[in-house]
Amino acid sequence: MVKLNKFVLQTMKETQYILITDRVEKLVEQSGIQNGVVFVITAHTTSGITVNESLECLQSDMEVLMDELAPELKPYSHARMLHSYGQTAGNAPGHLKAMLTNNHAVLPVQNGKIVRGHAAEIFFAEYDGPQDRTVLVEVMGE
Repeated sequence: MVKLNKFVLQTMKETQYILITDRVEKLVEQSGIQNGVVFVITAHTTSGITVNESLECLQSDMEVLMDELAPELKPYSHARMLHSYGQTAGNAPGHLKAMLTNNHAVLPVQNGKIVRGHAAEIFFAEYDGPQDRTVLVEVMGE
């Protein structure tokens, strides 16, 4: 059996890590699937999904690291007029940070619940906000 759901987040800052574990757990429980796997996927190329501890200091460290790896002020090839979009692209760092974070997380489902470590939480990572973002949650199993 496969159940696909989605929800929309409204991000508030250019870079933001939003805890979504509770929402994903609820969708897994509502799916009725007892054993299988859950895929949590962002529908956007300047955002990511990551699993880590929910510590404010760690989220700050994640943000600092991403800014060091993909700084805002750099002569990116993507920072130019994109005729196919009809506008100038200025979000190259968001694309690169999303690539480093990844666009999904995959977690096992056992007895109708997500299996994760005691400190493991699921985050939506925003790198080009604020804006509305869609998260897909697909539960597969029996």
